[in-house]
Amino acid sequence: MRHHWQRYKPKEEVKEFTANEKIRVPEVFLINDEGVGVGRISTVEALRMAREADLDLALVNPKADPPVAKFVNLGQLKYEHEKKVHRQKVAQKKVDIKEIRLSVRIGEHDFNFRLAQAEKFLRDGDKIKLEVVIKGRERQHPEIAEEVIFRFVNKLKAIEGINAVVEQSLTKMGGRFNIVLTNKK
Repeated sequence: MRHHWQRYKPKEEVKEFTANEKIRVPEVFLINDEGVGVGRISTVEALRMAREADLDLALVNPKADPPVAKFVNLGQLKYEHEKKVHRQKVAQKKVDIKEIRLSVRIGEHDFNFRLAQAEKFLRDGDKIKLEVVIKGRERQHPEIAEEVIFRFVNKLKAIEGINAVVEQSLTKMGGRFNIVLTNKK
């Protein structure tokens, strides 16, 4: 039998409003439908008043002492909350880290091609991670790898409209040299 492995996807957290009969505290600080504070009142009395006004009683601030409850239309409250969460999600900008690999013996054309790629990535708002891997006899001259990286960074900084800033300085791990750049506007 064949297994189909799926990545774990955490369920989106849906805010559950405590309303009407789900309110378990003996008394609440009540705010009416006009937004005016009525004061401390028993939960049973507040529920009766909400039913008379043909509205729901929802806890707005359950951690206060006493908890704050308000007369609302529960469906409308949920809808507005979902809209707010959606707007926040749309406003977020996801930043990717794009990797660009260079070598010690890189040709001029390849160097310029990767420079153009890095420029495009930085203009799109992504970060770039430059990586140089040295192998074999190249390990005897690690300073050449550093030269290649700093030449690349200097050429990027010389491009108009790009303010390349080193976010993570040059790190050396074995035969790998890494540096992370971002475009500060």
